[in-house]
Amino acid sequence: MKRSVLTSAATAAAAAGILLLAGCSSTVDSDDVERSVSDSLEEQVGVAPDEVDCPDDLDAEEGATMTCTLEADDVEYDVEVEVTSVDGSDVEYDVQVADQPNN
Repeated sequence: MKRSVLTSAATAAAAAGILLLAGCSSTVDSDDVERSVSDSLEEQVGVAPDEVDCPDDLDAEEGATMTCTLEADDVEYDVEVEVTSVDGSDVEYDVQVADQPNN
């Protein structure tokens, strides 16, 4: 039985992080953010969302934010991503799923 991510995702907050590739990029690729957000939420609630979509790369600066969207069981939620620390090529960020769905 597939457990719905909806009941847990609305209250989920997760920490995620990514190691930037060599070359000292000042952004985290949106595909990497999407993957790590999905992985973090799966670890937090036990079920991966159907899809996570981020509109752009995430600035690798402490305090930088971006709103992504999460889809689970045909319901869409906003997901706020905020960079909490940058240490060389290691970027850590918090992930917060909105309480209410978009649709």
